[in-house]
Amino acid sequence: MTICIRQATDSDFDQIWPIFNDVVAAGDTYGYRTDTGRAQAQHLWMQYPRVTYVAEEDQRILGTYYLKTNHDGPGAHVCNCGYMVAPAARGRGLATRMCEHSQQEAVRMGYRAMQFNYVAASNEGAVRLWTKLGFATVGRLPGAFAHPKLGDVDALVMYKWLAA
Repeated sequence: MTICIRQATDSDFDQIWPIFNDVVAAGDTYGYRTDTGRAQAQHLWMQYPRVTYVAEEDQRILGTYYLKTNHDGPGAHVCNCGYMVAPAARGRGLATRMCEHSQQEAVRMGYRAMQFNYVAASNEGAVRLWTKLGFATVGRLPGAFAHPKLGDVDALVMYKWLAA
């Protein structure tokens, strides 16, 4: 089967919710409350961002990401994204595909840079992947992420210029 990345619809949230809930409840990668409820999750993931996408295979959503403006005004040319992959689909390159897709979409939408505001330094897979895809760590917030098992770990700000 082939993976298709497409813009999410409201009806997709039934399949996004278990992915979101699994990732957020673990408390080890996202800065959302671990008890985030479905209605708040739907707002955070589907309504607040400028656009949300899903990665699906055979009509089954395996991953999702959002794309939004990081800051208005003079910073409106910089976007921010968040990515989530279903536990059963990890290790298949979906995060790579979604990040590459998000960069293309960001450029198409007029953004010139992408910033990840709060990457837990303990999320070594994400840090390694974002670095491989050209993101630089431009800031380190000491002890800013309260990891449920490791205690306070650093949060990273990662940035990539998209336009030449």
